Amino acid sequence: MKSTKRYHPFKGRQSHFCLLLSVVLCSVLLIAGCGGGNNTAAPSADPTKEPAATEAATASASPEATSAAVGSTVKPVSFTYYSNYDWDTTEEWGRDSTTKWIADTLKVKMTPVQSSGAAETKFSTMIASGSLPDVIMMDRGANVERLRQPGLLVPFDDYLDRYPNLKKNAGEATLNMLRSEDGKLYQFPNWYTSSPNGNGGWIINRKIYKELGSPKLETYDELYAYLKQVKVKYPDVVPLEVGAKGRGLETMYGGFAENKPYLPKANPVGNTLQSIFEDQVFIDNMQYASKLFREKLITQDLFTQTGDQISEKLKTGRVAVYVDGDVVNPGRGADTALRTTDPDAGYDIIWPIHKAGLDATQITPNNYNSLGWNVLVITKNAKDPEAIFSYLDWVTSEEGQRILNFGRQGLYWDEYDADGVPILNEAGLNTPQGDKDKERIGRFNWVGNTTFIDQTKAKMDAQLPADKQNWTTLAQQKVTWKTSKNFTEFVNLDPLPDSEEGTIATAVNDIYQEVFAKTLYAKSDDEVLSLLNKANEDAKKAGYEKLLKFQTAKWQDNLSKMK
Repeated sequence: MKSTKRYHPFKGRQSHFCLLLSVVLCSVLLIAGCGGGNNTAAPSADPTKEPAATEAATASASPEATSAAVGSTVKPVSFTYYSNYDWDTTEEWGRDSTTKWIADTLKVKMTPVQSSGAAETKFSTMIASGSLPDVIMMDRGANVERLRQPGLLVPFDDYLDRYPNLKKNAGEATLNMLRSEDGKLYQFPNWYTSSPNGNGGWIINRKIYKELGSPKLETYDELYAYLKQVKVKYPDVVPLEVGAKGRGLETMYGGFAENKPYLPKANPVGNTLQSIFEDQVFIDNMQYASKLFREKLITQDLFTQTGDQISEKLKTGRVAVYVDGDVVNPGRGADTALRTTDPDAGYDIIWPIHKAGLDATQITPNNYNSLGWNVLVITKNAKDPEAIFSYLDWVTSEEGQRILNFGRQGLYWDEYDADGVPILNEAGLNTPQGDKDKERIGRFNWVGNTTFIDQTKAKMDAQLPADKQNWTTLAQQKVTWKTSKNFTEFVNLDPLPDSEEGTIATAVNDIYQEVFAKTLYAKSDDEVLSLLNKANEDAKKAGYEKLLKFQTAKWQDNLSKMK
């Protein structure tokens, strides 16, 4: 994904399906056919029919003219860093060429603290023992408040004008959304954006699609017919892969209504949030998913399979259609793997499949918010928090993003144009992507500036011959970014875990997860509806209406701040 973006467990706008999407390591640079098939070729026409973007003029800057100023605002500093995620292991600083350059040139060094697969336990232990690291990457919300309320975090307000890149690039409105109840800013956003982004959608197995006659594949009715064909003719292939824990069903939801990606456990109606179990779009989605599941057109092991197992199925061509919150990154790897042995094999991204009668250009399975994915905080254990902030502010600058995401100057680029876009040198043009990946470029971009990176990588990719252009970048430009809706207004809706509303939210979450699994195993549409009605009753008994009232107030407060 760029990054990537950016899915977490029941935070603001994401559903429980999205937790594992974080495994794609949104802190890594995810550098890297649309809607409506026809009867002769894989779907490729873009319903939006937008003209190609005009390339900016290239007024390059030489290395000699720019290198002297590189990192001039950064104060030398050493600090400890902890990523509060089970799945994330922070690599050693200085082993890759980018952080070695940072250590040698900027005199910035980092010592990692690992979660060892038990982030919540590790986090709680560090708080209790007073042994917090200097910098923590984490989700917005409750855990940030666990540190802020007892006064364990450093506010950034005094640094914003001294080191202006965050304020300039993120903007006042985004920073105001990140401020705590005391009015101060403690959170440095990662992958914040002023433009659409997202990696979710649909990809199809190119070879299977062609062998089945390249049928029209736009609506859910057409998808159902296609999956039945796949099941009969390719018994060893998964007709529809929906990702680990069924997270792709969230993406499917976006095709049952116009401009309505999924908001977990709540349904915006007018000026209020109402029960998700009463949401007709959600009901339609779960009834359709249940039908596919009981006819064995969907992965039958979706609750037990791992991301690695999904990747293996994709790379061996044993998936006909894949829907998920991130298809562009696994899609690239699978496409490359298959084309290595068969140039006619691989995967194509298609325009989102949708309910018949809807406007295809208004289908938005992706959502994004200006705050981005997660945040970094600096704890009061840090000896020199200003120096740490100076480094983070440089990282999120145009200069820092260029180096962190595309490598140090002189590696794959020597100059950049008037828009700050690196101009690929001979190594940049001719080095195989597999060899570039070994450089681990982008791994330490903790405060990604999404808009700059997305626009830059697209322009850099255009410098390459067509056969070397990045599959992911092209898929994002053609489809996923065009089918993403701004959901900034729905961030920060979650109550604190130890509050009354937080207790209710936990109960509702449990009810939701249970009914989600049960509906897939239902034997009919009527049974799905009955299960959802029962879940709705149970949620209301648990205090669901009070939770929705609390979240509605938060939503309206967000809208007020955004104005």
